[in-house]
Amino acid sequence: MKTGDIAHLATLARIRLTDTELEQLATELPAIVEYVSVITDLVADQDSVEPSVGARYNILREDTVTNEPEEFTADIVKEMPHSDGRFMSVKKILQTDE
Repeated sequence: MKTGDIAHLATLARIRLTDTELEQLATELPAIVEYVSVITDLVADQDSVEPSVGARYNILREDTVTNEPEEFTADIVKEMPHSDGRFMSVKKILQTDE
């Protein structure tokens, strides 16, 4: 493929390429197009192949508590800007008065 064609395609795609990149693409693009045609042929052949799906199952695990209750509460509350006991204190954002 010519570098002029690649430059034109780059302009259409709004991609800026240096001269070095144009030269590199000129050598790589035919291989890329050939690879895409191989993939296209494989996809076309899929219509004649019967799909086979292996066994399906979920891998689940039991939920287990890995820390003691209240183990990190004091550290978390200490990092809060404002707290009320073990709860975070925030500014009221909803107006409930009608």
